[in-house]
Amino acid sequence: MKKIDILTIFPEIVKPYLEGSIMGRAQDVGVVDFGVYNIRDFADNKHERVDDTPYGGGAGMVMQVGPIYRAVESQKSKVKSNEKSRIILLSAKGKRYTQRDAERLKKYDNLVLICGRYEGVDERVAQHIAHEEISIGDFVLTGGELGAMVIADSVVRLLPGALGNKESAVYESHSINGYREHPQYTKPEEFNGWQVPKVLLSGNHAEIAKWRNNNSSNKN
Repeated sequence: MKKIDILTIFPEIVKPYLEGSIMGRAQDVGVVDFGVYNIRDFADNKHERVDDTPYGGGAGMVMQVGPIYRAVESQKSKVKSNEKSRIILLSAKGKRYTQRDAERLKKYDNLVLICGRYEGVDERVAQHIAHEEISIGDFVLTGGELGAMVIADSVVRLLPGALGNKESAVYESHSINGYREHPQYTKPEEFNGWQVPKVLLSGNHAEIAKWRNNNSSNKN
């Protein structure tokens, strides 16, 4: 079973998504075990403060290295010696996430996803704690929680038993570098005058396969 731990100061944002739909089912059938932990629980002050003003001045607050370090160490202590673990910091300045990364990360037994907040995270987290920094796009969010859920979702759906049909993740957009899946249709055959392509109704599997191949794309 894969273990995915998410470290955040807003666990209430993350938990509902992981408990629903395919993510919830994957956990129920033993494909993955999600852990959501509040970084504030690892603060060393009675007010559970995990941020402070930036050295050198500037706007906003910066998440402190101490609480994150202790949170990560707590998770690392639970990883067995024969398990492969990867610690990831969600960061706007990180490497852009792709399907290739999802394929790579599914091979790890344990993933720890650190969600930043405020103006940023003390750089020592990236330098000494996380194995890599990842961004889900060239834009800025208010926190790393959405990015963590994106990574969790994209990795879990690749695991055997996560999807109802094991073929679902084989030939789909991005399953091959540059690949875009063919268009999909379902009932009714006509809606508002918009028709389903006749070939898909023909029952001719060879012609259907040809149509799908012609209507998918590969940038390479």
